[in-house]
Amino acid sequence: MNFVEELRWRGMIHDITPGLEEKLSVPVVSGYVGFDPTGKSLHIGHMIPIMLLVHLQRCGHKPIALVGGATGMIGDPSGRSTERNMLSPEEVAFNVKSIRSQLEKFLQFDDTKNSAEMTNNYDWFKDITLLDFLSEAGRHLTVNYMAAKDSVKGRWEQGISFTEFSYQLLQAYDFYWLYRNKNCILQIGGSDQWGNITSGTELIRRKVSGDAFALTCPLLKRSDGKKFGKSESGESVWLDPQMTSPYKFYQYWLNCTDEDAPKLLRFFTFMGQQKILELEKQHAAAPHERIMQKALAKDVTTRVHSADECQKAIEASEILFGKGSTEALQSLSEADFLSVFEGVPQAQISKSELDAGIQVLDLTAEKSNFFPTKGEARRMIQQGGLSVNKAKISEPAFQIKSDMLLNGKYLLFQKGKKSYFIFSAV
Repeated sequence: MNFVEELRWRGMIHDITPGLEEKLSVPVVSGYVGFDPTGKSLHIGHMIPIMLLVHLQRCGHKPIALVGGATGMIGDPSGRSTERNMLSPEEVAFNVKSIRSQLEKFLQFDDTKNSAEMTNNYDWFKDITLLDFLSEAGRHLTVNYMAAKDSVKGRWEQGISFTEFSYQLLQAYDFYWLYRNKNCILQIGGSDQWGNITSGTELIRRKVSGDAFALTCPLLKRSDGKKFGKSESGESVWLDPQMTSPYKFYQYWLNCTDEDAPKLLRFFTFMGQQKILELEKQHAAAPHERIMQKALAKDVTTRVHSADECQKAIEASEILFGKGSTEALQSLSEADFLSVFEGVPQAQISKSELDAGIQVLDLTAEKSNFFPTKGEARRMIQQGGLSVNKAKISEPAFQIKSDMLLNGKYLLFQKGKKSYFIFSAV
């Protein structure tokens, strides 16, 4: 495959330096993306540059993931209005290890000629003195040149510390170091990184008269103008399952709009052009079935979390809409159960009452407001309109006991298709 052509039809190119396509005609070219280890997990916004690296590797070239163990202690000012908190070396080291495990789900780290490689810029910055760095890099880029970059101009009025101002020069030196030591000629990133990346190509040109190249991807925004990668409540969607459960991760993609789905399929899956066009055609014929969203959610969740976790997320989604089985409900972890039924009304019931047994009629009409009266509850139960833990209840005198608790704590009541109530035992 041709790397640039593949990205172009997917709409994943914002800026590109001249001559890159010709340079990529050689068998193996090395290109890198930088990741700041400011947290223990990457989020789905990071998946865009990750996918760019994967496309580079799929096209026969060598991807390098640079984790900024040194620069991560400073923080990139691009797109920020305030300075980042400084991290300790121990925090950075832990984050680097976590990020490596996430990248391994996307990139092939093996012994082939285009094997992915991970580097940490702390390895070369830790032994450089300030005077050495100023001599090596500082005298080659003027303050005027650096101040003209958007990442700096955006902070100039309110003030920017020298620490953050130096980030651009440090990133440029990363590119130079990789160029000299890893034969890396390409840096890839988001469009907000264009200024920092081209500072690197300029440093390489001025120091060693070398040819280096830049490629950036558009920053994604949702069709409603909101930032991509945030849930409706404003939380980031993380790759770490402890920070964003596989169910919530799956739901994020499943709930994307019809307007956003075509672009997300191109950005976040490896489906070919014809496959995506066919999904769009099928979706247009039956929009209510959400064919594009289901294909997108399944593809991305499987890659990030595994096929098993994706299947559990699908089953959990079906539970919410009345299609799941009792067995599927019982298999949910407590975290997933609470995620699936987030916002559902709840009440508490004592464990001792459940140990003795309590009639379903009393529980739903007296111990809660799930039914306004016993008469309505009785009619609904006798007509087969009530389920407990997804099992139909037909007798008003049916005894609810503690051995029915999900995760040893919860009872799920349902009337109709989408009306739920949860009892938690205390």
